[in-house]
Amino acid sequence: MASDYHRPTRIPPGMFEGFVGGDDPAMLSRVAHDTATAILSRVRENPDPVIVQRLITYTDEHGIDAIAELWSQSSAKSLPGALWRVYLLRTLIRQDPLGVSHAFQRGTEVSHTIDQVVAGAAIPAGPTEVQELADRILHGVFTGDFAVALERAAAFCRVVAAGFASLADDADAADAAHPDRPTELTQRALRLTQLADEFTSCARLWRRDALD
Repeated sequence: MASDYHRPTRIPPGMFEGFVGGDDPAMLSRVAHDTATAILSRVRENPDPVIVQRLITYTDEHGIDAIAELWSQSSAKSLPGALWRVYLLRTLIRQDPLGVSHAFQRGTEVSHTIDQVVAGAAIPAGPTEVQELADRILHGVFTGDFAVALERAAAFCRVVAAGFASLADDADAADAAHPDRPTELTQRALRLTQLADEFTSCARLWRRDALD
């Protein structure tokens, strides 16, 4: 990982769109794959709690840009791509815990699936609970069943996406003072749905020992 100190950075408008849903390079960076494999293998072989905690909170100190430099351009269906998306999801939650928790709570009310159970968030889930869930998912990446961690991330994304879609319907009907709000919420729902699909694909590949 980058050794230089980076101030924590917020994701600017448009950055999520660029990384989630953008065209991935045809040729993946060997450095991205090597670093992702080395970090994951070393920590899973010797899951020192101190090192695991440092990895979970790495972006709090160094910023999401430090991870982006390594893994953000990797294919969505690759090990570095999967790790990048887990860190990205955690950052998005930590930057807007109130909005995400509100969408998650709405998603549990309108979604008729077992996703909220798979995700493992407390019900009701407030800002603290969704942040804790993001940390637990990332913890599971390094110490538990990697595929299960990705499936939990996917389930969480689907619930939140359902919530944002429902909130978009509400905004469309009631918030004439903010005409762009429904579109913004709908776009967030679509991006999270795509992110969920990518997590699910990576989990399947991992179970087949085919996630490179």
